[in-house]
Amino acid sequence: MNAKYLFQSLTVLLLIGLSSLAFADETQQEEAPWKRFGLNLGGSFNGYDSNVRLGVKGVGLNVDVEELLDLDMSTSSFAIDAFWRFTQNSRHRLDFNWFLLHRSGTNVLGRSIDIGDLHIPLGTTVHTRLDIDIYRVGYSYSFFQDDRMDLAVSGGAYILPIKFDIRAESLIIDESESESITAPLPVIGLRADFAISPKWFLRSRIDLFYLEIGNFRGAIADTRLALEYRAFKHVGFGVRAENFRVKVEAEGDDYPGVDFTGAFEFYSLGLMAYLTLHFGK
Repeated sequence: MNAKYLFQSLTVLLLIGLSSLAFADETQQEEAPWKRFGLNLGGSFNGYDSNVRLGVKGVGLNVDVEELLDLDMSTSSFAIDAFWRFTQNSRHRLDFNWFLLHRSGTNVLGRSIDIGDLHIPLGTTVHTRLDIDIYRVGYSYSFFQDDRMDLAVSGGAYILPIKFDIRAESLIIDESESESITAPLPVIGLRADFAISPKWFLRSRIDLFYLEIGNFRGAIADTRLALEYRAFKHVGFGVRAENFRVKVEAEGDDYPGVDFTGAFEFYSLGLMAYLTLHFGK
């Protein structure tokens, strides 16, 4: 399934679920729905679109790694989310998120390409690996909070270890090229959680970042929409759609953690099912 339509379809399903639950018979909640501690463990199915360029801007080629290098266009992955409301009024919250995206592929090139100093001719077998780990730490303040809504502004940082390896093998060539960066990218955002009923919750979040410093340019857009069902006192289940895009472009070391010449651009649309654990009032 095309990743664009996957995200759109899930969004429609979540909204339908919200509309249906809005008419459900509800009982008075005995306590505030916003728990002090939370942990989500889940697996996701994602569709990808990635481009890599190694070399001077305007000289190196942007390589679509799914199309030209046969990296998986869709695959499953694993994620962990955790939060802690660390004040008595539950308005101040810390978050930690980790998302694992490791892919590899092998392909015989249908045309020649250049990646960094490596020229790979037509018909060469290439082995490619692109590993991205997404770590997010954040703080949010709930400027409005009652028994139904929790609206917050947030700030934090994404830390993105990115590693790209390519090896070319044929009768006339056996060479490799690799690059890795670890870019801390600060973000600002909004979070909105809604208690539809004592057991059903709609959760959303958006983080944004754009910065240009010297020859460095970085951007992030991360949007989430989730529907959760609190089946038991401390245990629930959820389904989440996420749209994530990041681009890092550099020529040197103008930004901390980034010392390369080239560009990484990564786009993911995913559907995640998860188990949620929550404790504390």
